[in-house]
Amino acid sequence: MRIVVAPDSYKGSVSALGVAQAMERGILRVFPEADVRKIPIADGGEGTVEALVAATNGAMRRMDVTGPLGERVTAHWGVLGDGRTAVIEMAAASGLPLVPAERRDPRISTTRGTGELMRAALDAGLRKIIIGIGGSATNDGGAGMARALGARFLDDGGRELPDGGAALSRLARIDLSGLDPRLEDCRITVACDVDNPLCGPRGASAVFGPQKGATPEIVAELDAALGHFSTLAEKAAGRAVAGLSGAGAAGGLGAGLMYFTPAQLRPGVEIVLDAVNFAGVAEGAAFVLTGEGRTDFQTAFGKAPVGVARVAKRFGAPVFCLSGGLGDGADDVLAQGIDAVMSICDRPLTLDECMKTGGALIESATERLCRVIRAIRPNG
Repeated sequence: MRIVVAPDSYKGSVSALGVAQAMERGILRVFPEADVRKIPIADGGEGTVEALVAATNGAMRRMDVTGPLGERVTAHWGVLGDGRTAVIEMAAASGLPLVPAERRDPRISTTRGTGELMRAALDAGLRKIIIGIGGSATNDGGAGMARALGARFLDDGGRELPDGGAALSRLARIDLSGLDPRLEDCRITVACDVDNPLCGPRGASAVFGPQKGATPEIVAELDAALGHFSTLAEKAAGRAVAGLSGAGAAGGLGAGLMYFTPAQLRPGVEIVLDAVNFAGVAEGAAFVLTGEGRTDFQTAFGKAPVGVARVAKRFGAPVFCLSGGLGDGADDVLAQGIDAVMSICDRPLTLDECMKTGGALIESATERLCRVIRAIRPNG
């Protein structure tokens, strides 16, 4: 009997791989002869690199890059098992957790480190790149990323602008003559799960700026700067992207990738499931087990468990979701291919207790679920 385990991470508690391993232990207590296929997944945010590398038997790499505030940070990236595809999380180089709360300032934070990771992939001979762009500390329209790949952003005196979104208000010209020519041979796929445009009331600055430290006055300043930037970027790149879905993701990095590289934006979980050939593994499964740290109304809009269920249902496989917690609208996932959703908690617990004992709770909940399944389907 083949059982497929495809969970997301329980953020802050257990990685996607750790969740899959805990689920496997619970399954084997009840179905010791089962062929358990572990496919840790992610939706483009935290854990995407680890999940894809683990699922494809790839390799992790690390390097020092420019952090959001210009300081050096150590960032991990990966090479998939095919040996041809790099996977990068922009948050590893340009993410909000890298900046202490008291120092957060989206006027000066940069995506330069993300571009340095992309350049490292090119230097390694890789021409397929998957980039997850969740969790950014930045609002620079991807200008820092483009700088790391050879673009120049100049003021009216021909001088290089400093990093950060606020400086883009003084942008006079974008010089792409030095942009890395290897990008032309690349296939760049961007995991993006928001549909915000670059500017305006639903744009990068207005929607995501406040969580990065922007006051209402700073939001207005950055939105105007990105609007000015988009006018010149459209002229330099020869394409209009500011109004496209996802252009405002990651402080406008979505737009920058579309302006300056041959990037295509797709829902993160779809990219991950394609990369690990999840359909090929799910076909013929007796059932599929997925999960995440918290399931609520947001999950139904295409987060990882629903992405798993949509593929598994093509093959008629039952899908069960074990979650660290259930919030308002958790049952909405039942209309998206998930057959049952349940919490891993078996008694009243504080959040801290749940976080510390996540692996044991997942293993125990999986065993309980499998005992129910065995009682109903004793022959698998």
